[in-house]
Amino acid sequence: MNLDLADKTAVVTGAGRGIGLAVVRTLIGEGARVVGAARTITAELKDTGAYTVSADLSSPGGVSALADTALAELGGIDLLVNNLGGGEGSFGFLDADDAEWARMFDVNVLGAVRTTRATLPSLIERRGAIVNISSTAARTPGNVPATYSAAKAAVTALGKSLAEEFGPRGVRVNTISPGLVRTSIYENPEGPVAKAATAAGQSMPEFIAQLTNSSQITTGRMTEPGEVAALVAFLLSDVAANITGVDYVIDGGAIKTV
Repeated sequence: MNLDLADKTAVVTGAGRGIGLAVVRTLIGEGARVVGAARTITAELKDTGAYTVSADLSSPGGVSALADTALAELGGIDLLVNNLGGGEGSFGFLDADDAEWARMFDVNVLGAVRTTRATLPSLIERRGAIVNISSTAARTPGNVPATYSAAKAAVTALGKSLAEEFGPRGVRVNTISPGLVRTSIYENPEGPVAKAATAAGQSMPEFIAQLTNSSQITTGRMTEPGEVAALVAFLLSDVAANITGVDYVIDGGAIKTV
């Protein structure tokens, strides 16, 4: 299928690794010119050939730097992928103070709000498209920190609100909610997954296998970042020209209800 992205320009946040890096690679592979933003510019992101911007998107100044660079390098913005997100949080509700709630919403929600606000004039002019990356945690909270699931629920609602308000002005907005995705955190021997495995008295492979099984994933495996990126590219393309305001789950069938 020809997605016809060869003449498009795109901004991708959280582009240094994982889903964001896969999205950058996929869009460039489809012929788009891309600005990839990350707090830390990784060697992998540099190797994609994307324009890169090192910015803290939890701050207004970082978002301004991204928007200014994108407009200068690309001349205008057709596509936006709000992928920035994550953050470690307390699993116990009573353990999460106001600062933790604010930090989680800054990263996951306000980063997307600020970046969208800064790029919307160009997106409206070019009748562009936005994809926000949320999470199945927004639909099935309980196994993740409340701060994270609440923030992702806000991201999902934001996408619907933007689709309703700006659809009449030619901008499509959709959301993708991945379940477990095999990113680098499952390979980092000092990362949060490794710490959780140690706490459970298991090796990393044992812990990951148990996590996958307990999540009741129908396909029996995690989603690969490239699979999420392929869905992003489809939703950004004119092939999906009449799709907007939708939240697409990609979780290998883990969520059993409609």
